[in-house]
Amino acid sequence: MSKSLFTPLKVGAITVPNRVFMAPLTRLRSIEPGDIPTPLMGEYYRQRASAGLIISEATQISAQAKGYAGAPGLHSPEQIAAWKKITAGVHAENGHMAVQLWHTGRISHTSLQPGGQAPVAPSAIAAGTRTSLRDANGNAIREETSVPRALEIDEIPGIVNDFRQAVANAREAGFDLVELHAAHGYLLHQFLSPSANQRTDEYGGSVENRARLVLEVVDAVCNEWGADRIGIRVSPIGTFQNTDNGPNEEADALYLIEELARRGIAYLHMSEPDWAGGAPYTEAFREKVRARFHGPIIGAGAYTPEKAEDLIGKGLIDAVAFGRDYIANPDLVERLERKAELNPQRPESFYGGGAEGYTDYPTL
Repeated sequence: MSKSLFTPLKVGAITVPNRVFMAPLTRLRSIEPGDIPTPLMGEYYRQRASAGLIISEATQISAQAKGYAGAPGLHSPEQIAAWKKITAGVHAENGHMAVQLWHTGRISHTSLQPGGQAPVAPSAIAAGTRTSLRDANGNAIREETSVPRALEIDEIPGIVNDFRQAVANAREAGFDLVELHAAHGYLLHQFLSPSANQRTDEYGGSVENRARLVLEVVDAVCNEWGADRIGIRVSPIGTFQNTDNGPNEEADALYLIEELARRGIAYLHMSEPDWAGGAPYTEAFREKVRARFHGPIIGAGAYTPEKAEDLIGKGLIDAVAFGRDYIANPDLVERLERKAELNPQRPESFYGGGAEGYTDYPTL
C-alpha cells in the first residue's frame, strides 16, 4: 500500500497531517436538559486527535433543530463553553477539529421540540422512520418520528440565520472548520429531495428551487467566517431515512456540486449509499464530480484502506472519513499505517451510555 493516506492535505484554511479523517458519529452522550457536551466527550475526541481531521458528531443549530435525545447543541453560552474545552483538548494533542452542524427537520419528535410543537420540514410529510428518545431512567428508546408541519416561507430566513449564528459560535468555540450537514434525510437534504419537498413556492419544484435553501445557508455562513472554513456533507445518490434524491439524482447532484464549487468552499464530503445498503458510486460518477469540484473531496461509506488508497491514487477523492472503525480504534491512523488488527466494535454501546464502549477501547 502506498503512503498516500498518510500524507498531508490542505483543507481550506488549514493543512492536516494525514487523510484518515474521523467521520461525524452521533453518540448521544450530552447532558440533558441543555444538550451540553461533557468532559467524557472531550476525552473521547482527545483520544482520536491523531486523525487528519476530526468531524464532530452532528450538533444542533437551535433548540428547534433537535431530533435526538442526547445530541449536543451549539446555540447557548453553556454549549459554547463546553465545546471550547473539547477543542482545546484536541488542539493540545496537535489535532484539528470541525463541527458538523445540523437541523434535523422532520427526523424529530414533539417531545424534543420547544413547547412540544411539531417538528418543521419543507412539507407536512412524515419521515416514517424512528428517532432516539430517553425514558424516565435516562435510557435510550426508539420512537416513531412525529408528523412535521411545513415551514412558512417567512420562517426560512430564520433557519438561515440560525446556521450563520452557529458558525459564529463554532468560531468562538475554537473549531478549525465547520461542516454543514446536508445529507441523510435531515432538513437541508429534505429540501433537496423532490419526495420530501413538495412545496410550490421558490423553495420547491425545480432543482434550482430545491437547492435554494442549501445555497442560501452556504452563502450566509461563508460570509460569516469565510468559504475556506466551510465544508459540506451531502448524500445526493440513494435513499437515506426514507428521503430519496428523486428520478434525476445524478443531474441534480452535479448541479448542486457545481454551485458549491463556485463558492470556493473548503471541502465536499460525499456520503455514499453503500454504507446504508445501497449500491456503490460508479467510477464514471466520481469522475463527473471531480471534473466539477476541484477542492478536497472526502469519501465516506464502505471504505477499506485499499479502496481509499486506490481512489486517492486516481485523484477521485482526497481523504476518507472512517466512522465505525473510529469508534473502536482511537489510534486508527497508527493501526492503518502499521497494518495492525482493528479492535472489534461493540454496537450495543454506539448510542447513549457512559464510558463503556466509548472511551475504553485499547490502543496499540
